[in-house]
Amino acid sequence: MRLKTDENIHPEVAVALRRRGHDALTVWDQGMRGAPDDDLFAICANESRVLLTLDLDFADIRHYPPRQCAGIIVFRLAKQSRSQLLARVESVFWFVETRLEPGDLWIISDASIRVRRD
Repeated sequence: MRLKTDENIHPEVAVALRRRGHDALTVWDQGMRGAPDDDLFAICANESRVLLTLDLDFADIRHYPPRQCAGIIVFRLAKQSRSQLLARVESVFWFVETRLEPGDLWIISDASIRVRRD
């Protein structure tokens, strides 16, 4: 799976995803730190990458239609620390790997996963 982590996702998440066999880049890897959300979305679309983010703005399907890219995964965690995020990614990504379809919007919280599919 081709993935890109937003700047609000600790780079260790991309490392963990690469260990799982994914092509995972970070905003940091590409020198895009501070890039506007619209630019990040366009780059994910051009690169056919699923965006992983903590930014709830990307859950607005009117402004960021997930069908225009490989998909969007928004994490809504009570504690957004590196360790909490890594733990949640490790606990759910086996499920994401088997179910994610191009253009999906996934909202992953501490206790649930919601999927919006066009």
